[in-house]
Amino acid sequence: MAGNLVARSIHDLTAAAWFGGSLMGAIGLNGAAAEAKEPAERTRLSSLGWKKWAPYQTAAFSAHILAGLAVIWENKGRMAKQEGVTGATIYKTAVTLTGAAVTLYAGMQGAKVEKLAGEGAEGATEPKPGSSDELRSAQTQLKILQWAIPVFAGWVIVLGAQHGEMQRPKNVFAGLTRQ
Repeated sequence: MAGNLVARSIHDLTAAAWFGGSLMGAIGLNGAAAEAKEPAERTRLSSLGWKKWAPYQTAAFSAHILAGLAVIWENKGRMAKQEGVTGATIYKTAVTLTGAAVTLYAGMQGAKVEKLAGEGAEGATEPKPGSSDELRSAQTQLKILQWAIPVFAGWVIVLGAQHGEMQRPKNVFAGLTRQ
């Protein structure tokens, strides 16, 4: 039981880090960087902040996946017997992996912005008139991705709560229709 408690706690805390870190970056970091006086500093400061956060987010996401596998292993019997658990687990896994792919793609676009930071911009995700097509494209995509990431992370948290609700005794009993 203690191992499952640790795995579930790590799983939830790392999803919270993914959610909170991405939301803080979109609102706090990108918002603050947009206030820099020099246009080149706006993209440079935002890129620096995201670059500092990236190793922590990667570690949190890796721990999230490993803890999720431990939780699945611990609940394999329930998955086999309780109606709906396997489907919910597959769905949550798909949302998690899609969110991870979106996060990775945002990092790739962020690297493009960092490379082109010298061009300057209106903000971290807002190109200035005359920006190169490459910078404009990366910033336009990041403007959407910065909000998509916390949506995916929040969705994963909600699906984790759904899994928790499925473990209430009345729901376990109602779902034990497979034998």
